[in-house]
Amino acid sequence: MKRIYTGPSLIARAIVAELNDIGIAPIERNDMQSSALAGFGSAIPDQLQLFVREDQENKARLVVEKFAAL
Repeated sequence: MKRIYTGPSLIARAIVAELNDIGIAPIERNDMQSSALAGFGSAIPDQLQLFVREDQENKARLVVEKFAAL
């Protein structure tokens, strides 16, 4: 798996929607939610990480770059 994005969840959700439209289903990782469920909080609030398969990385990065320009 390759990480393609780390940032605000609002932008991450938009990226996920566009990736889904082109047939890529990313994995979302929310460290804040995970740490809260475990009983401690040490992550940065409202941050998501998105991961894709290695063979999908190039196409996914093109989508992420569109949002970086905003």
